[in-house]
Amino acid sequence: MADMIPLTPAANEKSQDDFKGGACKLHPQTMCPAFGALRVLARLEGAQPAMITDAGCLYGLTFVTHFYAARKSIVAPILGTAELSSGKLQEAALAAIAEAAKEQNVSVIPVISLCVAETAGLAEELLPSEVDGKPVVLVRVPAYAIHSHPEAKDIALAAVMRRFTEPTVEQEAGALTLLGEVFPADPLMLDAVLRKMGGRVMTTLPGRHVDELRLAGRAKAVAALHPFYRETVGLLRERGVPVISGAPVGAEGSAAWLRAIGAALELDEERVEQVAQAEEALARGFLASQPLKGATIMVSGYEGNEMLYARLLIEGGAHVPYISTSIGPNMLTAADEAWLKNHGTEAVIYRKAIEDDKAAMDRWSFDLVIGTTTLAAHAKELGIPSVYYTNMLSVRPLFLAGGMIASLSFVRELMNRKPLYERMVDFFTEPTA
Repeated sequence: MADMIPLTPAANEKSQDDFKGGACKLHPQTMCPAFGALRVLARLEGAQPAMITDAGCLYGLTFVTHFYAARKSIVAPILGTAELSSGKLQEAALAAIAEAAKEQNVSVIPVISLCVAETAGLAEELLPSEVDGKPVVLVRVPAYAIHSHPEAKDIALAAVMRRFTEPTVEQEAGALTLLGEVFPADPLMLDAVLRKMGGRVMTTLPGRHVDELRLAGRAKAVAALHPFYRETVGLLRERGVPVISGAPVGAEGSAAWLRAIGAALELDEERVEQVAQAEEALARGFLASQPLKGATIMVSGYEGNEMLYARLLIEGGAHVPYISTSIGPNMLTAADEAWLKNHGTEAVIYRKAIEDDKAAMDRWSFDLVIGTTTLAAHAKELGIPSVYYTNMLSVRPLFLAGGMIASLSFVRELMNRKPLYERMVDFFTEPTA
């Protein structure tokens, strides 16, 4: 999975053309990308975000950010039409930064600049580089420039990390940094397996404390578990840290990933091979029953790790002809995309829209739809078992044999609910007396 396979733009465009369906492709249909930046920064202890935007965006973004368990308030000036037309945007931003610096235990002040601030002329060069010894970092995430909220997570993390990772720091032998928001038990499971090989997990980014950003630069290697962290990966490579793409999913993927990690960490080859073979054997023991044999499943989501779930489904015996995601194609998605197309996936759609997904539902007959809330609702109306990808699958273990068994068992349970969906459709379509 660590091998990088280049994408050909022509091939990608061909798959996109099959599913355009009249949908606007300028931006995928996700929430304001700034949500992704806030999700990362508002959870980071030591970071006090200051958001520069209009009152309407401020209300919506702070609401949804706290809904998703933000740990702190967001400092922001009140910017309505009168304030914006007065030409005092720069002064308002400086006041917000000064207010953020007064908060307790502040190690960095990310200044989140949205559409209104960018178009109204917020000048980066006029912002302070620090206040009272606390670094100030501008995080530019206007919706017209950032295509999706996962990619805004990457921009926010990379911007803050640039102030905290040293280019010449000494790397710690056997230490691995994980990159990606994952189920809390997954890093523990990975650490346990890596220790059998002689390595260890140093930290997981985006992280919950600024100190974890400092640690990341000291790792011997970084595992990019999610494929949208392009800027963060670029930064770490600039700092001389090797990056392994892909993730330990399924039997084949887990073994390949462990071997790639072992090579990057320069661990004992024989020891690594023993662990990789044992993990693969455990996974194949479960897969021998082909728990999803005969099922046709659709996977659609926001962040690109949909491809990882699709790999699990295929190894479990399912046919996954169609996958869509809101992120764009890049070298971090290439190996998984190539594997999927070699195992029966006909279409991998980037920058997707609901029209793409509905066109796929007209083309294939699905036994289960894993997708966004809008798509899941549409599938249920048709009597197809469906589930919201993010809230139902991303909150479960995924990696290694343990994660694979948990995920595939849950999917099999979902498909067993088909009679319930059929009765629901019959109930609402029966004529009233």
